[in-house]
Amino acid sequence: MTRLELARAGEQAASCFLQARGWVVLERNYRCPPAEIDLIARDGEVLVFVEVKTRQSAWAVPAEAVSPQKQRKVRLAAAWYLKERRLSDPPCRFDVIAVTGRNESDFTLEHFPGAF
Repeated sequence: MTRLELARAGEQAASCFLQARGWVVLERNYRCPPAEIDLIARDGEVLVFVEVKTRQSAWAVPAEAVSPQKQRKVRLAAAWYLKERRLSDPPCRFDVIAVTGRNESDFTLEHFPGAF
């Protein structure tokens, strides 16, 4: 599995993980000039911007790959999304889902609500 295939599989697993908990996934791979947001979902009334980090091995902690620079880009992209959709000040949150494993059959997921 290539890195891109692994990343896409991790995003799919994260999307299924959230949907199984009753969330509504609104967007996958939302792209705009500042950045890309992996998942945009609703957790009840809260709009959640989700960064998914997938790694093959446990020694590389996926959640630690969300640098301050990446956080800033995701925040800018979230502001872009809100403006584009004409959403005025909804409750928002930024989460990280860390996916570890070599393929879909052995993925483990760890969810970090309000990660940044």
